[in-house]
Amino acid sequence: MKPSDRRHTDGRFEVVTMGRVGVDIYPEQVGVGLDRVRSFGKFLGGSPTNVAVAAARYGRDAALITRTGEDPFGAFVRTALRGFGVDDRFVGAVPGRPTPVTFCEIFPPDDFPLYFYGRDPKAADLEIDAAELDYDAIRDADIFWVTVTGLCQEPSRSATLEALKARDKRGITIIDLDYRPMFWTSRAEAREVVGQALPYATVAAGNLDEWDTAVGHTDPRSAAAAARELGIDLAIVKQGPKGVLAVDGTGEVAVPPVPVDVVNGLGAGDAFGGALCHGLLSGWDTEYLMRFCNAAGAIVASRLSCSDAMPTQEEVEAKLAEAASAGATETGGGQ
Repeated sequence: MKPSDRRHTDGRFEVVTMGRVGVDIYPEQVGVGLDRVRSFGKFLGGSPTNVAVAAARYGRDAALITRTGEDPFGAFVRTALRGFGVDDRFVGAVPGRPTPVTFCEIFPPDDFPLYFYGRDPKAADLEIDAAELDYDAIRDADIFWVTVTGLCQEPSRSATLEALKARDKRGITIIDLDYRPMFWTSRAEAREVVGQALPYATVAAGNLDEWDTAVGHTDPRSAAAAARELGIDLAIVKQGPKGVLAVDGTGEVAVPPVPVDVVNGLGAGDAFGGALCHGLLSGWDTEYLMRFCNAAGAIVASRLSCSDAMPTQEEVEAKLAEAASAGATETGGGQ
């Protein structure tokens, strides 16, 4: 099926994401601190933003709900979204607040410190107001994606909860458990608020620390079981080097990671998310879905940027074939 064949003709979106946006300023010199970096690249950023871009890269009809500042970086965000094929009609501007900018340091394979600017005392994307939402677009989308960061402050917190309530588990509703301590007063506060959102989701995904915040469990199977008790159809627990555990109504699937030489691991989770949207809409079985998501994340981890690095389906399938071939060689198969 060609990407154009998947698009709705009645104005509905396949994927609508909501929440954080910004501009990523990434150093072009790897392995040195910001004090020694000589040049930078500028990229579109923010987790739900990257997920929408990734979904569009697979040919999905995607839109983003967010807010920027009334500044050149805000104009860059809207231009970049359109360039990636993401609808920007729900991207508003907030007078008096800057578009957030994020700097990072790159120390492969697993150290990528982040420095946020324009988020104190509040980022523009946390000014999303419930009264301004297009609830028809939210209800009618095949997938609606929100993040825990969007719950950290008002009015975005209420807007996110109202959007989830209006959707009322229609279609596929995904919560990205992207708990970032610097945006919350405490883990306890986050757990209480996330607890209000989870019953409206059909899918939830996060790493072990994020699941601990959401449901109070660090054991992957216990976390998934707690999610299932809350009515989550598919619970996805990312375990780093141990791979991914996915639990749904048919049982559990454990999938190993895809080996990769890491350049910048920051966008891997968002690539996983975009691939998750694509695979769920494609109706793939859970095991293949998780393998595809892992491969998508591995590809982006091997690249510098996030949004610009999102792969096509052909690239992910090639990575899967490469990983399968390497596995067969290591075990003596295929000889």
